[in-house]
Amino acid sequence: MNIIVERFNKIKSIIDKSNTKNKVNIVAVSKTFALDHLMPLINYGHTHFGENKVQEADTKWREIKKTNNEIKLHMVGKLQSNKAKKAAEIFDYIHSLDNQKLADILSKSQRNLNKSINYFIQVNVGNEQQKSGIPINEVDGFYSYCRDEKKMNILGLMSLPPNDGNTEKYFKVLSELNLSLGFKDLSMGMSSDYMLALNYEATYLRIGSSIFGERS
Repeated sequence: MNIIVERFNKIKSIIDKSNTKNKVNIVAVSKTFALDHLMPLINYGHTHFGENKVQEADTKWREIKKTNNEIKLHMVGKLQSNKAKKAAEIFDYIHSLDNQKLADILSKSQRNLNKSINYFIQVNVGNEQQKSGIPINEVDGFYSYCRDEKKMNILGLMSLPPNDGNTEKYFKVLSELNLSLGFKDLSMGMSSDYMLALNYEATYLRIGSSIFGERS
């Protein structure tokens, strides 16, 4: 068996043995890896893949998505508004919805494309100035705007917690906020902390290096 498929199955086995009652989706974050590096996992039948750059995703996935309509592509990186229209064409899930201008462009684009896109609202859970995301106290209002005025399908919240050794604290805050808004899905946890994320009801895990190896 291919090493990438082996690593994937090991993670899947860990998730299956965890106490989570939720259906958990592994988003295999394939940014910077060429398509031939990913083919063993695609051929194995895995369908959820994550990218963080619009142009790279378009170049890499456009052709294979035409022949394999099972593949679901997730935008997991910062999305600039000038790339939003293009992102709406390529991606099925966008995990980094973080401002009103972006919501306006994406909702209009998906209408024009007659396409349904799933979204996660990115929350700046650590209130870091250099990081994207909606401040915690503005999430409720922003969610209402996206849902009611823009008719966007918001699945849940997403966050990149600060790297300050308090990951569990931030996961707890995001999980409780997610629950208070009535969401069933939560995008949280990466290669280094996905087990912890599972303890706090994460349903979409964004895992890259643990599956594909270290990036060069």
